[in-house]
Amino acid sequence: MSQENDLSAPPRRILVVDDEPDLVEVLCGALRYEGWEVQGAESGKDAVRLASSWRPDAVVLDMMLPDFDGLEVMRRIHAERPEVRVLFLTARDAVEDRIGGIAAGGDDYVTKPFSLAEVVVRVRGLLRRAAPQPDEVEADTLTLADLVLDERAHEVTRGGEPIELSPTEYALLRYLLRHPRRVLSKAQILDAVWSYDFGGQAHVVELYISYLRKKIDHGREPLIHTVRGAGYLIKAPV
Repeated sequence: MSQENDLSAPPRRILVVDDEPDLVEVLCGALRYEGWEVQGAESGKDAVRLASSWRPDAVVLDMMLPDFDGLEVMRRIHAERPEVRVLFLTARDAVEDRIGGIAAGGDDYVTKPFSLAEVVVRVRGLLRRAAPQPDEVEADTLTLADLVLDERAHEVTRGGEPIELSPTEYALLRYLLRHPRRVLSKAQILDAVWSYDFGGQAHVVELYISYLRKKIDHGREPLIHTVRGAGYLIKAPV
């Protein structure tokens, strides 16, 4: 068992949503073994109801459900609790499906079939990002050119204009800003932002960099740059 939270704190809560009862049971068992409280739901309606009453910290959410899809479930949950982290499960491997989940505010995804160990590691990464670390509580504002990330207010602006970021986009930008003018590999970013290092998962970094660029750099002097074959860096315009 691997409970990473302070033992004096209540266990983190995970909601598992899938229309396959056997899969829900197996996932719930694997996540409970980590020391988390877990509940399951087999429809979008039940998921939204449980999210409202039970108040989970993270949701493992199938994209395809019998009543309405996972994106709609996430929208309804986030309308009440935008801080809830979402890991999508999908049997579809098309790029547009993965992009759709991320663009709508999802934090991560796995494609069926998947290993239980991978889901556990992904959920652990979501929970780490959701909880402020001790050395981050008193962190200063991070600034690069006209881009400002205020850690205390959890706000981002560029040129004085507010920029709305998802929790994972915020975590990625914060990591880049803490290492300005330094080339960061996809593996480094996966480890720091997602807290895992699975071969073949570097595309999630590419997707989040793409969406972060659209919000940070669109119509402005670019700050986020690709170093072909090496990774990414953030730097002020010359």
